[in-house]
Amino acid sequence: MTKMERRREIVRIIRESREPVPAKELARLCDVSRQVIVQDMALIREAGIDIIATNRGYIVNTPHAVQRVFKVSHTDEQMEDELCAIVDLGGKVVNVMINHRVYGRMEARLDINSRKKVTEFIENIRLGKSSPLKNITSNYHYHTVEAENEEILNGIEDVLREKGYLVEETKKQRDRLFIGEIRGS
Repeated sequence: MTKMERRREIVRIIRESREPVPAKELARLCDVSRQVIVQDMALIREAGIDIIATNRGYIVNTPHAVQRVFKVSHTDEQMEDELCAIVDLGGKVVNVMINHRVYGRMEARLDINSRKKVTEFIENIRLGKSSPLKNITSNYHYHTVEAENEEILNGIEDVLREKGYLVEETKKQRDRLFIGEIRGS
């Protein structure tokens, strides 16, 4: 198991547990020392996953929601369709991110979870308050999408693929993005 796989597994175990998970138990399950788990927790928290250490173990400090990062590409004219497709299926567009070759990772919080918020966002773009971040990277960008369960995220992924917005990535590319999230770059 690689470091990245271990960190994903740690997050999965904690999210799926109904009880706090002690570091000692995580160490046993991942076949590493307790100190490695403590170090992993610091990196996981830096990546924005809100895990709390209690006297009984680690817990996730969020409602039972899951997230997935999608790499997408579309025109300005397709932006509203993309966002509506996500929120109509029960997703929340948490943010937009790009990986710029010179400036590095750039991110903006969106928190779009309804058609009303999609309309407000699109109207602000149309009024010239700003231009889409994706325009800096030839339309390629990432969205962190949150939903109640994996089935909803799978449905969103399917629709984005059907519409031609989803950019398929290799495992190596996904790991590189996760590493960037872990390091906060």
